[in-house]
Amino acid sequence: MITTDFVPGSPCWVDLGAPDVDAAAAFYGAVFGWDFERFALEDADFGLFRLHGRTVGAVGRLTEEGARPAWMIYFRALDVEVTTWAAMRAGASVRREPHDVQDAGRLAQLTDPLGAEFAVWQPRGTQGFGTADLPGSLCWTELYTTDAAAAKEFYGSLFGWKTDDMPLPGGSGATYTVITPAGESQERMQGGLMEMAPEFLTLNDGRPYWHPVFAAENCDDAVARVTGNGGALQMGPEDAEGVGRLAVCLDPAGADFVLLTPAPPA
Repeated sequence: MITTDFVPGSPCWVDLGAPDVDAAAAFYGAVFGWDFERFALEDADFGLFRLHGRTVGAVGRLTEEGARPAWMIYFRALDVEVTTWAAMRAGASVRREPHDVQDAGRLAQLTDPLGAEFAVWQPRGTQGFGTADLPGSLCWTELYTTDAAAAKEFYGSLFGWKTDDMPLPGGSGATYTVITPAGESQERMQGGLMEMAPEFLTLNDGRPYWHPVFAAENCDDAVARVTGNGGALQMGPEDAEGVGRLAVCLDPAGADFVLLTPAPPA
């Protein structure tokens, strides 16, 4: 489960790069009931998403040339510079150099050696999102990659993640790898990764990518709100044994995310 007592390597923030911030705020407000609060930040169009007064993420106007609308997942770092240098030595590239975000913290945005984009966050005034693992908030993170072994080696060396492989339900023979922060029990599993051929990674021109999974009280009702407000359904809703009912969705600009109603505890 994802929590807000952030340990090194755990997800601590998500933000959305969107071509139209107001349109994104309206869509996610309709789907999740998020409130939007706009802020002035380095002359950027930026704001926070809140649920019941607690921050669940943010949205900013997409300015990077050629970038697709997408959610970015941030992982907790003890020292952004050290983590950035370690990532570079392991074959990653730097999209945004380490820099301060006012007095909130320090971040860097990176691309892993296989092409998936992620970010690291070193907190000062802002530790991270204010709620997780509840309906309308982040409950899982997921990486689609073209080389699971290489991805496990890279992120394991960078964050010390523990990984465990398991067969996907349905007898397909495919493997899903679950991720646990270093030194934590399996109760703190925070995400997973899955190897996919490039031709199946159509959202990102065959390149690997991370996407967020948001908890939903009722997956089918949430899907109806997605499609009823200009979004689209990419997969599901369907039941995953031992996981819950889930659907892969696109917002009106094409950013992907997953809805999940977790299965009751065994």
